[in-house]
Amino acid sequence: MHAASREALANATRTLDATLSGGTNAVAVAAQTGTELFDVVEVLDGDRALRVAVADNSATPEQRSGLVTAVFGGKVTETTLRTLTDAAAQVWSTPRELRAGLVQLGRRALLRAAEQQNQLAQVEDELFRLSRILDGEKQLTRLLGDRTATPAAKRQLLANVLYGKVNSITETLALQVIGRPDSNPIDDMANLAAAAADINGKAVAHVVSAVALNEVQEQALAQKLGRIYGREMSIHAEVDPSLLGGMVVRVGDEVIDGSTSGKLERLRTHLV
Repeated sequence: MHAASREALANATRTLDATLSGGTNAVAVAAQTGTELFDVVEVLDGDRALRVAVADNSATPEQRSGLVTAVFGGKVTETTLRTLTDAAAQVWSTPRELRAGLVQLGRRALLRAAEQQNQLAQVEDELFRLSRILDGEKQLTRLLGDRTATPAAKRQLLANVLYGKVNSITETLALQVIGRPDSNPIDDMANLAAAAADINGKAVAHVVSAVALNEVQEQALAQKLGRIYGREMSIHAEVDPSLLGGMVVRVGDEVIDGSTSGKLERLRTHLV
């Protein structure tokens, strides 16, 4: 996103968080807001003129918000409409970035619903596991990435795979990713898992180890990394036997390679 859109999204996110904080039926309100924001994105995807008009910075914020109210008023809840009018009043660099911002707000609303149900850690873990499943199941990933298939068909395929196996919020988020991915669906799932960790006040450490870590090892690693980076850590772990031993840890752009294969490669390079 361009700078203006990043600021717009930050402003809209603060408004959304304030709107969804507590209150009666907080879980249901947050979940419905997220779902309705996804529905609005579908409408904007199918109506270029509306999408452009809502992000038209030559119009006043009041005019853009008024347009949103005229189109969606009475069709979504008051909470969703308040989120939409606030987003429309912001300055977005392009209509495409406004659309992307609404997707992010919808996702955050659903993650807030999970948080209010004390299920955010579960949703985070399930989203990360889904990203690893998609990375490993090439045939499924190809089917979900088929450009000739409709978003509805892709969602139905994934819904059949996920049925009864994940939290309902995880399923809703995953189906949105598959129907309208912001990037590679595998990365999109992983980014959503990281967003869930962030709401929990944690940074993500991607850990690839030669053998699976047990719960005690993961906790010890999280504590050690937390001391290094000065922030509580969420461990997203997977196994790669080709490492031969040890592990590779990535936090943001920083990579710590303590694997046996990495050590051998560095030794080989040094000898050459």
